[in-house]
Amino acid sequence: MIFETLEQYDYEQVVFCQDKASGLKAIIAIHDTTLGPALGGCRMWPYATEEEAIEDALRLARGMTYKNAAAGLNLGGGKTVVIGDPKKDKSEALFRALGRYVQSLNGRYITAEDVGTSVSDMDTMHEETDYVVGLSESFGSSGNPSPLTALGVYQAMKRTAKEAFGSDELKGLKIAVQGVGNVSYTLCKYLHEEGAELIVTDIFQQSIDRAVNDFGATAVEPDEIYGIEADIFAPCALGGILNDETIPQLKVKAVCGSSNNQLKDMEKHSAQLAERNIIYAPDFVVNSGGVINVADELHGYNEKRATDKVKEIYNQMDKIFEIAKRDNISTALAADRMAEERIDQMMRVRSTFSRHEHSIISRR
Repeated sequence: MIFETLEQYDYEQVVFCQDKASGLKAIIAIHDTTLGPALGGCRMWPYATEEEAIEDALRLARGMTYKNAAAGLNLGGGKTVVIGDPKKDKSEALFRALGRYVQSLNGRYITAEDVGTSVSDMDTMHEETDYVVGLSESFGSSGNPSPLTALGVYQAMKRTAKEAFGSDELKGLKIAVQGVGNVSYTLCKYLHEEGAELIVTDIFQQSIDRAVNDFGATAVEPDEIYGIEADIFAPCALGGILNDETIPQLKVKAVCGSSNNQLKDMEKHSAQLAERNIIYAPDFVVNSGGVINVADELHGYNEKRATDKVKEIYNQMDKIFEIAKRDNISTALAADRMAEERIDQMMRVRSTFSRHEHSIISRR
C-alpha cells in the first residue's frame, strides 16, 4: 500500500530512521525537489501508530511542496516526523542521531523546527548536519519567525481586503481574530496601528487580556467568534475550523488568517464560502512568511532581504485572485494551481539541461 500512496502523489523518497541507543524512531518524507532541495520542519508527536506517523509525514511533505512553490521559493517539499512525546522523550542523543540521518541525504532535504521541537533542538541537530535552518541567533540565524509570519499575514489581508472592499486600507474595518498567540498578537499590532477595530477570542484568558489592554480589542467567548458581525474573519488558532457547522454562522466578507488547514474539506468548504460570497485567502500562502524567513538563512541571513520577500505575499495573493477568475475556480484551488504551474514551468526549464544535484548548502 505504501508504494501505491507514493505513486499516487509522486513522492520521491521516504526514509525510516531508527537508533536503538537513543530511542529514535522517525520518518523523513521527500515529496518533490523540482524547484530545489526539500525544506520542511521536524515535528515530534506521540503518534498512536506507526501508520499514523507515516501518513502525517507524507501529508505534511506534500503540503510543503505547495507552500514553498506558492511562496516563490526555489525549494521543494519535505517533512520529518519523530514518534515520541516531546515533553519526556527528547534527548541530545536522539536529535544528534536524527541529524546524522539528515546529513546522509546530502542536501536533498533541509529541516527546521516544527510542532514539538524547538530552536535548541535544531542547534543540537546542527552538531551533526549543515542541512538545518531556524537555529539560534548565535549561529547568524533569523531567530523567532513569528514577527515575519505576522507581517506576511498582514500583507495577505491587505490584498484580500482590496478584493473584498475595493481598497487595501484596513482602517475602520472590523476584524474578528480567533486565537491571539505569538503570530496573531503581532498581526493585531499591525491592524491596530492601521486603525482597524479588533474583536478577539482565545482559550487562554491572559492572551485575551493582553490584546484588550494593548489594542483596545473587544473580547468574546470562543464559540461566539464565528457569528460576530465583522468585515474579515482571521482564524489564527486551530485547523479544520471552516466546516459545515461554522461557515453558515459567518457574517463577514472575507477570511484571512494564519492557522494551517483551515478548511475541513478543501473542495467542499471552499465552495461553500464562494456560494456565500465570502472571499477566502488560502492559508498556506497567507502564513508562508515563516518559511520564507528561515529559507533566507540558506544564503546567509539578511533581515532586509527576508522582509522584502515576505512582503511579496501581497503579490502572490494577487496572482491567486487572477487565476481564480481566469479559471472560474475557488481561491483554494487557485493557490494549488499557482504552485503546480510554477513547478511545471521550472521542470520544463530544467529539462533543457542535464540533471544534477541542486543543493544550495552543499555549494558553500
